[in-house]
Amino acid sequence: MSYGTPPPPPPPAYGAPTPPGGAAGSGGQSIPALISLIAGILGIVNSFCCSIIPLFPIAALVLGLIGMSDVKKSNGAKTGHGLALAGTILGGVGLLISIIWIIVAIVSGGYDWSFGETRPL
Repeated sequence: MSYGTPPPPPPPAYGAPTPPGGAAGSGGQSIPALISLIAGILGIVNSFCCSIIPLFPIAALVLGLIGMSDVKKSNGAKTGHGLALAGTILGGVGLLISIIWIIVAIVSGGYDWSFGETRPL
């Protein structure tokens, strides 16, 4: 039998007031930071293969900045600064790739400005 430390207190009963230090779930992962990383990855993939419209990279930039601010304002209660930073960087790279693709499409004449009108053969 050990007499060193007392056992931990039992969990609070249902409906019990929250303990000092905040409610459960107030910390954890920053959701905008995680979504920023996902949007940044999708933005890179989208910039290379599918579209020149930079929706995902712009979302990654905005959510990355929001996520970094969220983590900073939480004073250590939330994590995810690295995720937000990676999402912001990936968003910037994806936006740069999209801008390069837009410039190449315009300069090479590969972009159809007719918006659905038919061209004569």
